[in-house]
Amino acid sequence: MRDARRGRRGAAGSVIPQLSWERVTNPYDPLAMLSAEQMEDLHDTSIRILKELGIKVMGENVRGLMRRAGADVDAEGIVRLDQDIVDHALATVPRSFSLTPRNPARRVHLGGRDLVFGLVAGPPNVHDRIKGRRSGNLEDYCNFIRLAQHFNVIHMIGNQVTAPQELPANNRHLDTYFANLTLSELSFHCTAIGRGRAMDGIRMMAIARGATLEEMAQEPGVTTIISVNSPRLLDDAMGDGLIAMAEHGQPVTITPFTLMGAMTPVSLPAAMAQQNAEALFGVVLTQLVRPGAPVMYGAFTSNVDMRSGAPAFGTPENAKANVIAGQLARRYGLPYRTSNANASNAVDLQAAYETAMATWGAVMGGANLIYHAAGWLEGGLTASYEKLILDVEILQNMVEFLRPVKWDSDELGFDAIRDVPAGGHFFGSAHTMARYERAFYTPMLSDWRSYENWAIAGAKDAAQRATDLWQQALAEYEEPAMEASRREELEAYVARRREEIGHDEP
Repeated sequence: MRDARRGRRGAAGSVIPQLSWERVTNPYDPLAMLSAEQMEDLHDTSIRILKELGIKVMGENVRGLMRRAGADVDAEGIVRLDQDIVDHALATVPRSFSLTPRNPARRVHLGGRDLVFGLVAGPPNVHDRIKGRRSGNLEDYCNFIRLAQHFNVIHMIGNQVTAPQELPANNRHLDTYFANLTLSELSFHCTAIGRGRAMDGIRMMAIARGATLEEMAQEPGVTTIISVNSPRLLDDAMGDGLIAMAEHGQPVTITPFTLMGAMTPVSLPAAMAQQNAEALFGVVLTQLVRPGAPVMYGAFTSNVDMRSGAPAFGTPENAKANVIAGQLARRYGLPYRTSNANASNAVDLQAAYETAMATWGAVMGGANLIYHAAGWLEGGLTASYEKLILDVEILQNMVEFLRPVKWDSDELGFDAIRDVPAGGHFFGSAHTMARYERAFYTPMLSDWRSYENWAIAGAKDAAQRATDLWQQALAEYEEPAMEASRREELEAYVARRREEIGHDEP
């Protein structure tokens, strides 16, 4: 097998150095920030929230499932659970699962020590240094999917990398699913705002794989994120989407979006207790729908700027929350999803250090899926071409850091040290010459030339080089082949569903 550290040349002669596609694992034990006693305090407080305060549920279908499981449901739709219901659900959750896209070679594994990086999802805007900031549109959406396919360290596609706002809101998910399936070979997150959007994603992946829905249930291909509207509210559309996914055996990630000082109390322990209660509620719901349905523990807790109320990401508090959430996920035996977000409005120093801080917190916390890992900018309001390139570099550096050190007598190099006299150098030694091509990580974005050579080459900073790189990557991109009959079936499905939906909600 080819050394995964080498930059590969694509079929079109790419000279962008990048890592090969590989299954990334984290060999290091995750950081435990809380003691066993503190973890029990946190768990007990979360159970008190569920039992005494409850979660307000808008959908009667969800309330009915909870009522039949023995939960208390009052006239205002507040659902209260006791620990027995939670424990019963946790007894049936899988500890890990896989997602199989149309190309099984791009299967991803979630759980244990596996680490998966996802493309940014959800921004209404797009930015690059050539055209500036603009509303999301299908052309840019497709370009981001091409970049995700091109860069091997991006393992899956999120829920609409940017919203194509020129298309009708009630059916544009069909266009984005079609782009995901034809322009890439990756698994993706369905839009789960209601049952119809979720089912379209499941059915279209089944078509692309040549599989039945029953086969999809046994070997999932798509996933979704269900966001609890913190504090303590689950709307009916999210409930419907969750039920559809779980019924068909497709994984659901329960992710409360909690900002300390806004959607939770300002203290980190209180925020984590509330986040945990909301996440456990969603986990319970998946198992009431289908015991054994795959589910992930999702975390997205950060803080606000107390001077302005604006969201802040990549903060020390955000990193701590990532680590603590990982402890909670492991306590319950659940795969763990988090993010490496930043709050910068530009691809600048702030974007780099906040993303790096959040990435370290996620990895040290034992994340299995880092969502929004490539392209997130402006607190999630913008998908950025240059930021995607910066993030790919950060992610590739992280993959290299996680690679175990090769260790044998030859690598220890006593003979190499002996053969070079004191005061000499190792540039031309046999030990160096045998390894120089693959001894170190080859950066994609960093420029290691001397100042003089850098100036002669145009004195481009990292943002300018990132602009060059995403354009080069798009020029080198090759659309993955798809069987003509499956593409035609997808096209027919999209046309039929667009007509069925009409002006209604799907």
